[in-house]
Order: sequence, then structure tokens, then C-alpha cells
Amino acid sequence: MQITAKTALLPDGWTQDVGVTIHEGRIAKIETGVTGGRGVLLPAPVNLHSHTFQRAMAGLTERRTAGQDSFWTWRALMYRFLDSLTPDDVQAIAAQVFVEMAEAGFGGVAEFHYLHHGPNGQRYADPAEMSARIVAAAGEAGLGLTLLPVLYERGGCDGRALAGGQLRFGNDLGQFETLWAGAAQAVKALPGDSKIGVAPHSLRAVSPASLGGVVGLAPQAPLHLHLAEQVAEVEEVQAHTGARPVEWLIGNADVTDRWCLIHATQMLPHETAGLARTGAVAGLCPLTEGNLGDGIFDGPGWLAAQGAFGVGSDSNVRVSLREELQMLEYSQRLQHKGRAMFAGAERSTGRVLWDGVCAGGAQAAGRNAGAIRVGAWADMLRLDDQDDLANRRGDTILDTFIFAGNDRMVTDLWSAGRHIVQGGAHVARNRVRARFAQVMARLGDAL
Repeated sequence: MQITAKTALLPDGWTQDVGVTIHEGRIAKIETGVTGGRGVLLPAPVNLHSHTFQRAMAGLTERRTAGQDSFWTWRALMYRFLDSLTPDDVQAIAAQVFVEMAEAGFGGVAEFHYLHHGPNGQRYADPAEMSARIVAAAGEAGLGLTLLPVLYERGGCDGRALAGGQLRFGNDLGQFETLWAGAAQAVKALPGDSKIGVAPHSLRAVSPASLGGVVGLAPQAPLHLHLAEQVAEVEEVQAHTGARPVEWLIGNADVTDRWCLIHATQMLPHETAGLARTGAVAGLCPLTEGNLGDGIFDGPGWLAAQGAFGVGSDSNVRVSLREELQMLEYSQRLQHKGRAMFAGAERSTGRVLWDGVCAGGAQAAGRNAGAIRVGAWADMLRLDDQDDLANRRGDTILDTFIFAGNDRMVTDLWSAGRHIVQGGAHVARNRVRARFAQVMARLGDAL
């Protein structure tokens, strides 16, 4: 199969009249001087952090409860919502979200999956039942998956037992190892570009001993961890360990480039520099971080330290690659009272953002993608070059798409060569959407 484009972003820059040949899901050849192509061909980044089930509660938590709402009041509502979800629901919701991700321009997803059990912690006959449902949803959507089963063993640093909605997450390390093995087996049903990683939920939810066990469970696999998202989290970890979360992690774990640290919105300058030096990816979720009031990541400090970064849709309150990037830049402008905060001397704001999330997302997912290069998985998207993009050239294409465009400009998307978005619509959209609508009608206003 050959894809042709009028303009393409290749590793060495913008190129006209490009033909890309795909064989067995990988880019086999790149040619120039191939006329007759259309649109702008870009590498498609990985969505590096998602909790698909939360998509079904988007819009249900925007009222004030008691006092001032916060992440913690939102979390209590999320736990209540969990009681309504069945395995069939979870699969239907995940398939819908994966379709939306593809239509937004994501070429793959790292699913941070911690909803393992039934209500009140009731175990399914297959410990990996819910993981298998995420795998099945990815298969329906054709979106490349890095599944990240999550260890969640305690209610806080003081070791308190899980309660309420948290019971659906809970496992000790031995139980988790069994669940993880079942999930790894389930992933084998997907095409070869999908894989499994591992995710200790956070320093609050996993003991130091168990963190070491998870790190050693799959030594070469991607490893993701929530880190320093909230002020109260920082205070709790510091009270129990004597160190702030980033300080403790760097001092007590071998953090390498296989790690992805999610959010990291509560860092001091020395923590930002120290974490960047490890080679780990900062997993940023600007729309969710804004929705939950998490805080603002130190973008300029991270870039100055040459840190790797990517974006994810987290709670999926809104699934839009373009808006995640826009929010990432705009939050920095508001914080630092300047413009073009991510721009470099040679690259525009949009180009730095796009290059960053393509490289960082691929690294975080353990996926050979993120660039249109021979040998990589063919994760690519096409933008319509009419209307807003007419007569745009070079980096201005990305600046226009991110800051002045809309998601409808994504006309096509390939995930490991699977042409799953065509003419702006996912090929399974109608079927997946109908099942999702049935789930939403049954759930109603579950909060």
C-alpha cells in the first residue's frame, strides 16, 4: 500500500510530493517527487495516558458539592460512579473512546488500567477479565494498544485499607502478578504492534516494597506512575517518607527512560531538572489537569533540562489531541505571562509541541513510532490542506492546526498501517457509537 501526500513532515523536515509505502504495518519505503498526492501527512502521536471508563462520566461532575470542589471531591464522585459499570459497559465505553482518539489524530494509546474487579471488590473468575475487555475494545477500533495493568494496594501512605469504589482496583503484589500474566496473554490476540507494560498507581497507593516488585516484573516494558499531581499528595508522601514525591522516587528507584511519570504538576525547580535528567517521559494531560485543578507543569524548566514529554487524555472529559496541545501551551502563557513558550530558535510553538509528543509518546508506550521513517510502525495522520491550511507552509501548518484549526481537519489516520479513519470518520464509528449510546442511556445520570 502506498500513501501519497502533497506535503509531509519527515525526520529531516517538511517535504513536498511524498509517497510512503507500507508493508505489514511498517513503513517500508519513502519516496519524493511522487505527484498527485493530497493533504498534509504527519506522524501520529501516542495518547500516553488514558482511563477510558471515565469518559462515561464526562459532564457529570461540574456542580459544587460541599465547600470548594477539588480533585478529591471529584474522586469521591468517580468512586460512586464505578458501582454502575459492568464488563460489557467497560468494553463499549473503551471502544468509543478509542474511536474518538483515532478521529482526533492519536495513532496509539497507553491505557492506564486499574478497574480490575466487580462492585465491592468481587473477583471475576478470570482475574484479567477487565483487561481482556480493554484489549477487545482496542481490537474493535484497530488502535495500537500499550496496556498498562495497574497495581493499587492501599488507601494511602499510612497503609489504610481500600474502601468503597477503591475495592474494584485492589490487589496485593501476588494477586497482581497473576492478573498481569493473564492480561499479557490477552494482549497476544492483538496485532504485533500492541504490547503490555506495567503501572504502579502512585506512591500513595503502592508500598515501597511492592514498587520494587512491579519494577522487576517486566524489566524491559514501559512503566508508568502517577507522580506529584496534587498538593495534598505531596504533603502526604512527605509526611510519611520525609521527602517530596519526586525527591523520594529519584533517591529510591532506578528511574530510566522506560518510565513515564504522569502529571508531575507539583515540582520544585531542582525536582524538574533532576527528573528530566533520568530520561523519563513527563506524561502531561492538560485538559484533565485543568478540569481537576491539578496545577500547571513547569514547561520552560522541563524544556531547559531537555526533558522528554507527551500528552494523554486521562479522564477523557474531552478527547482532542489538538486541544491538549493548545491547552499545554496556553497554560504556560498564563503562568508565565508570555507567548510562544514552547517555541525554539529554529522551530515554532506547534512544531516543538508536535515533535515532542510524537517522540515522547512513542517512548512512553514502548512503540517504534513517532516519525515517518523506514522501519517504524506506520502511525500517520492526514490533514485536509484546504480552508484554514490553504497556502500554509512549514511549521505554520502545525501552528494553524493547533491554535486556529479544528479536529475535523483530520481526514485520515493509520495505526500500524491500519486505515481506521477515512474521510474524517472512523470505519467502525456507527456500530461502536450505537453500543455506547445504549450504555449511556442505561447509566443515565449515575451520580
